[in-house]
Amino acid sequence: MDSVTVAGVDCGTNSIRLMVAQVDAEGLHPVVPRMLRVIRLGQDVDKNHRFSDEALERAYAASREFAEVLNGHQIDALRFVATSATRDATNRMEFEDGIESILGVRPEVIPGSQEAALSFLGASSVLNTPQAPKAPYLVVDLGGGSTEMVLGGDGVRTPANKVSAGYSMDIGSVRMTERHLIDDPPTERQIDEAVVDINQHIDEAFNHIDAAATATIIGVSGTVTTMSALAMGLEQYDRAQVDGTRIAFDRVFPVNDRVLRMSRKQRAGLGAIHPGRIDVVGAGALVWSEVLRRVSEAAATRGVVLDSYIASEHGLLDGIVLDCGRRLLAGNDEVA
Repeated sequence: MDSVTVAGVDCGTNSIRLMVAQVDAEGLHPVVPRMLRVIRLGQDVDKNHRFSDEALERAYAASREFAEVLNGHQIDALRFVATSATRDATNRMEFEDGIESILGVRPEVIPGSQEAALSFLGASSVLNTPQAPKAPYLVVDLGGGSTEMVLGGDGVRTPANKVSAGYSMDIGSVRMTERHLIDDPPTERQIDEAVVDINQHIDEAFNHIDAAATATIIGVSGTVTTMSALAMGLEQYDRAQVDGTRIAFDRVFPVNDRVLRMSRKQRAGLGAIHPGRIDVVGAGALVWSEVLRRVSEAAATRGVVLDSYIASEHGLLDGIVLDCGRRLLAGNDEVA
């Protein structure tokens, strides 16, 4: 086969996404526009360690919608990947059974290390151009329940699309909101406690990743792209404008801080924020600011100035589809 058509589903703590794409030697070629639904599957999972009935039904409703789309296309494989919230839920088998009954495929509940590798694969897949940013790359996938930091692609010891080190932190927009930023707007004490929590996780991540080696930060996920759109001054989110744009720290830090301290009603007035992110995007913005600050401080110890990042629409979902398609083309079952 010269190409295959693959459908991929990325089911996270806050949102679920569908991609249908043709995969060949050149990469990904979308067949239908990406679909995103905010389902808040991880609602209260950090506290209760189980999915609520309401959250499960939201996931099933989105999956039934995806099934209708898939019925109109001939696909060679469907891969459904579930991440942080499903890893933590004691009733995840109920979720897996429900999804399998709707889509005919059982969810893969992948560990954080594999999530990190697939996110890096997706983000790096679009960087093989003459204008590619300087490597090594640190890909940061800031989700609802976890945040992956993945370093790779120095172009010498590590190929451009390969990981040299990665770590998954149990911090994200939903988890930090439910754990710390409870008031609306959050209090300064709640923010301070969240900062301590976030940095404890970053400390541990740096025990596994040489963050000081970073030459380029690439941020993926809804939180990162949303905050990037706001830093760009967009009144409505525009995927084409945000994807691949380099954002200066001095533009995004003030926006992150302002959105963090807004009430939900105030955030609702910002058209670039998806309605399903309004209540949690402040916590995500705080995580993003702390990650950027800490990585830039680490790089500075080696005399490297990091004062910007690249916002990318290509992350875990791209990696899921690309990895599946490549395995089909190669005739093997080895996963990333």
